[in-house]
Amino acid sequence: MAIASCPCGRGGYAACCGRYHLGAPAPDAESLMRSRYAAYVLKLEAYLLATWHPDTRPATLELAIDDTKWLGLEVKKHIVNETDQSTVEFVARYKIGGRAHRLHEISRFTRSDGRWFYVDGEFPN
Repeated sequence: MAIASCPCGRGGYAACCGRYHLGAPAPDAESLMRSRYAAYVLKLEAYLLATWHPDTRPATLELAIDDTKWLGLEVKKHIVNETDQSTVEFVARYKIGGRAHRLHEISRFTRSDGRWFYVDGEFPN
């Protein structure tokens, strides 16, 4: 399946998140977060699990049976806390069963051996 524009909204898929999905390391936490959003849209469970920190990674995501329709992503803030620690605040819009929802998260990322990993997130009010 050829994808022209990237689901993360930042450009063409191949030059954007597609390269990370094929194995290139994301250069920063925001790029990893965007590629993870695109992976949810495209149901790339193996990529999501591979980019999830082993200390917090679930065993499975079961995306094959997930009926979420992702609608868009807005990155609010990317903060580099330390050399190998960052946070990214974002809002992702989606629908489940025809009902619209918003996921507002402040995600924590860490870099290990030159690769960024999603650690966890909190949901501000």
